Amino acid sequence: MNNESSGTTNPGNTPSLNRTAIQLGEYRQATAADAPAVLDLTLRAYQPIRELGINFAAANADLALVEKNIRDHICLIREENGRVIATITARMPWGPQPGPFGVPHLWWFATDPDIGRKGIGRETMSWCEEVFVRDTLKCPSVSLGTAESHPWLVQMYERRGYKIMGTKDLGRGHTTVYMKKDLLHTGPSEEEN
Repeated sequence: MNNESSGTTNPGNTPSLNRTAIQLGEYRQATAADAPAVLDLTLRAYQPIRELGINFAAANADLALVEKNIRDHICLIREENGRVIATITARMPWGPQPGPFGVPHLWWFATDPDIGRKGIGRETMSWCEEVFVRDTLKCPSVSLGTAESHPWLVQMYERRGYKIMGTKDLGRGHTTVYMKKDLLHTGPSEEEN
């Protein structure tokens, strides 16, 4: 497995892991060629979000927005039998759309709704936090944002060890709850118990 960066940067000044889609276990960095599959997965996964009337960027994405996400950030995908079954993106503090705390900011998290409840989402989030952010990027914490009005996301992230750091109205029709997680803790999160 090749874990070395190519040393190149993309137009958004976010260092590329390797634009030849470096393999990271079952995960790899998405390329422009993956954009249609990421869009399909995202729209299917975010259908319940659209039904709740929450205006996440990913919920109403089009191909151009997916391509921009892949180009500007570190968009990771998990594949099974050649099919994208999960995606999560890390927005870097030095990139064009940094999170609020100077650490990688996770967003655009989706798992294939056709797979059912097999723990793919939990595994993907844990892999991104621990293997990618903590062990690969050597970052001690990570952040994310979610809608205050979502019926269960804030509580789910709290069970995973995230702490509410503040809220902000970004003008998208909902209040965003910003959360941060210390990745150097020694015990399992509530969700892992």
